[in-house]
Amino acid sequence: MVSRLVEYHIQRLNDKDPAIRLKAINELRLLGDPAALPALERVFRNDSDPEVRKAAQRAGREIYDKSVANRGDQKSE
Repeated sequence: MVSRLVEYHIQRLNDKDPAIRLKAINELRLLGDPAALPALERVFRNDSDPEVRKAAQRAGREIYDKSVANRGDQKSE
């Protein structure tokens, strides 16, 4: 289930202002919820602004890497 906060920031990825999209990407990165990965991938593949695409790629990679590391930690417990 996607939290309301994550969903709010995912919706902000559709804003026409690239600065708002960048802020939303940063918030999603800080939240670190893997539920945001499909939306970040969509932005990475389709956004018209290269800076926004690059930020989405970095955030997605960071969230993914943390989720993989967390799964590994849970297996060793």
